[in-house]
Amino acid sequence: MALRLVPRLGSINGVVVRGMCSPGSLGDLGAGSGKGGGGGGSIRDAGGAFGKLEAAREDEYFHKLQRTQLKAMKEQLAREIEHHEQQAGHHQDVIARHQKRIEELEKEAKKIVKE
Repeated sequence: MALRLVPRLGSINGVVVRGMCSPGSLGDLGAGSGKGGGGGGSIRDAGGAFGKLEAAREDEYFHKLQRTQLKAMKEQLAREIEHHEQQAGHHQDVIARHQKRIEELEKEAKKIVKE
């Protein structure tokens, strides 16, 4: 099954993976109009070597586009992981600070009770 990366509107993450129709339902690539009902353009409709060459170029274009989008998605996820790790570290610091403050307050409360 071929995959296509489609930009998501209003999304921070950028793209989402979406399945397309299986290659077997299209007929021979470059051999004229496929089973999908629409024509593939004059060169593709004519079939033959030029149609196959055009189909191969189109395939190559979409594979390259998919690789580029997957790389961008991987980089974005790495940035998000780094951001969340930084946030987790900050939260750990805040937790430690609050625990220290609670200990100080408990010491003060014990002093008040003794007096």
